[in-house]
Amino acid sequence: MEAELVALAAAGATAFVEQMATDSWEQVRDRVVSFFSRRGEAEEEVVEEELELLRGELTEALSSGDEQTASDVQAEWRTRLRRALLADPAAAAELRSVLDELGVLPGTQHVVHNSISGGVQHAPVIQSGSVGIVNQHR
Repeated sequence: MEAELVALAAAGATAFVEQMATDSWEQVRDRVVSFFSRRGEAEEEVVEEELELLRGELTEALSSGDEQTASDVQAEWRTRLRRALLADPAAAAELRSVLDELGVLPGTQHVVHNSISGGVQHAPVIQSGSVGIVNQHR
């Protein structure tokens, strides 16, 4: 059972950190604040302030290419979620509900609408949410 909670915590941390870098963060933030404040972790205002501080660190790290800080933020949330789930296994249902709303649980269908603009493309087009360093030697 603990392995399942650890995997759920990891999925939650990944989803929360990914959402921190998007425009839809406010909606997700409110759910995260509620999740932790119901567990007695801290008052809502304290949790919200901490989330905004971490979001600032994350966006700064992402804009400067600092992958270690981004990884640290995710690891911090993974640990925090794991502790919350181990302390209150009933919290797993709430976290699953949040992740289901975000569409990140296994089996969740995603609808993607792609469009290419800017003229005629005479080569393959690759779309990705994240592409690492690409070195092209000619």
